[in-house]
Formats: sequence, C-alpha cells, structure tokens
Amino acid sequence: MPQSTKSDATESIALRAFSMLETIINASGPMSLDELTSALKLPKPTVFRIVNLLRDADLLLRESAGKRYMAGPRLISFGVDMWRSNTLRVQWRRALENAVTECGECCNLTLLEGNQVLYLDRVETSHPIRLHIEAGTRVPLHCTASGKLFLSQMSAGDVKRTLGDEPYERFTSKTITSFETLQLELEKVRKTGVGAHDSELFDNSVAIAVPVFGRRGEIVAAVAMHAPSSRASIDTCLGFVDVLRKAASTITSTMSPVDISAGEAVAAQSSASITRNILRAKKREPM
Repeated sequence: MPQSTKSDATESIALRAFSMLETIINASGPMSLDELTSALKLPKPTVFRIVNLLRDADLLLRESAGKRYMAGPRLISFGVDMWRSNTLRVQWRRALENAVTECGECCNLTLLEGNQVLYLDRVETSHPIRLHIEAGTRVPLHCTASGKLFLSQMSAGDVKRTLGDEPYERFTSKTITSFETLQLELEKVRKTGVGAHDSELFDNSVAIAVPVFGRRGEIVAAVAMHAPSSRASIDTCLGFVDVLRKAASTITSTMSPVDISAGEAVAAQSSASITRNILRAKKREPM
C-alpha cells in the first residue's frame, strides 16, 4: 500500500482545523475540549493538538474563567473582512437603505463578536436628531436589542459564561444588571423573535432587532432599527417589524440558498402577532 506523504498529513490537519473552527463558530457558545472531541469524532489528543495550534495563531481564544474555547481575534477579523469585502454587501446595504426609507430611522446590520455586538454596517436616517454610531463600533450584549437577540439562542449557562460576573455594567437607570432579570427578558425575545431595548445603553434611545438566519436556521446576524425615544417608542418601532424582517430576509437569502425551515418559521410571524406577544409580556411585568 502507498505510504501517506507529509503533504497528505498537512492537508488532513488543515481540514480538521477548519472543521474545528466551523464547529466553534456555529456553536451557541464557547465549547469545551470534550465537546469538541465529541462533535468532531476525533481522538482527544488530536483535538488538543489542533486547539493549541489554533490558539497560537490567535484563531481561537480560551475563556479567561474556564476551559472553553471561542473564536479568536484573528478569526473574527478575517470573518468581518470577508463580510465587508464580499460583493454581496451591495445587496445587504441596499436592503438596509430600503428599510430606512420605509421606517424613517437608522438601521444596522450587526454580528455577535465574542461577548459584544459588532456594528458591521449602518445606514443613517435623514432626521437631524439621531444616535451616531459608526460601523465597526462594539457595544455590550446585555443592554442592546441585537445583543439580547444573540443571547436568546444561548443556554442559561452559556449566557452566564459569556457575560461574566454580576452585576453587569450599568449605563443608564434602565440597564438590566442581573442575570435573573435578563433571563426574563430573553424569554420574551425567544417567544417573539424580536430583541428590544428602551434607553438601556444610551438615554433617549429605543431599538428593536430581528434575526438574519444561517443555513441551519441559526441566528448569524441581526437587522436593527434605532430611534431617539423623544421621537419613537418600543411600540411604534414594533410597527416596522415587517420592514426589518424584509431586509433580514433579503440578507438571509444571499447567504442561505438551501432550505432554512427553522428560520422561515420564525420569519413567517406577522408584525401584528409579534406586537401582541410583546404587549402581553409587558403587561405581566411588575411595576
């Protein structure tokens, strides 16, 4: 039998490393060595060796307070650069521009980056009074509409690991700083498919966000709408959920040519249904 060459071994390691990166990126949260071993169906020493290679290259990052691994800064930068340079970005930006035309407020395309939200692209409103946030800005997860959307697809344990110790950083008098209160908020997001924040990061600022789905129906990005609370409220923003979902659907279709029944099932909800669910949830909130 022909012996395997050095190039064959290198190719095998490269493909396994790529498979590991793909597995971690698609996971709902940081993964342990045992979880990676099970998912990749490889010997644990092999997985350990590949993990260390990827860590040395800044492609993976180990949690400071645990033994789990997540995308590293070099991998994240590569992914963001791919999004920004891709010719499909023209379609994504046009989708945001159409949403701004219909809703009259700023709209953003955001990504989950570690324990933060990254503003990948943004189209401004023509209103002179608006919240100025540049593309490339990073904001916290626990007090933003997109952030809550990303957290809503994580388990309780992953949310805790991602956010770290309580109390969470306070930015305004309305910022949620406890895990228990945040979990109640995330339950609403899971039921409605819409993230929202009401002056939690900045005073006089409201926002809602809807998901952009990947090939398997997972949330890979979000389309968000911002407005000053002197001009809009969460309830008025909810009137534009269908507008945002249309933009998100356009972006989803460019990335996901195959069936994404899980995503389509959520996207099929009408804005009226979403509004009713959120209003019911608000009525149950303690005063």
